Amino acid sequence: MNDEVPAVPEPPAPESADDPAAPAPLGVPRTPTGNADVDAALDRLADADHLATDGHVEVYEDVHRGLRDALTALDARPGPPAPARQPGATPR
Repeated sequence: MNDEVPAVPEPPAPESADDPAAPAPLGVPRTPTGNADVDAALDRLADADHLATDGHVEVYEDVHRGLRDALTALDARPGPPAPARQPGATPR
C-alpha cells in the first residue's frame, strides 16, 4: 500500500503585465437573468478572460451547450393543466 500523496503541479506563473499578448479580461459585464442555469453558463464566460485565444473555443462551446440545455429544459417542463371539459360540452 502506498501512502504517498501525489505531488500537486505548480500553477503556471502569471504572464507579465507588460506582455501585450498575455490574456486579459475583456471587462464585459454579465447581468444576472434570474435563471440559475443561464446565469451559471454566462458566468462560465469569465473563464475565457484568463486563457489564451486558442482556449476560448472550449469555453464558448461549454457555454453554448449550457444555454442550449437551459432552453431545452424549458420545453420539457409541463405547462398549466388543460381546462377540464364540461360533461355534455361539444368539442371545438
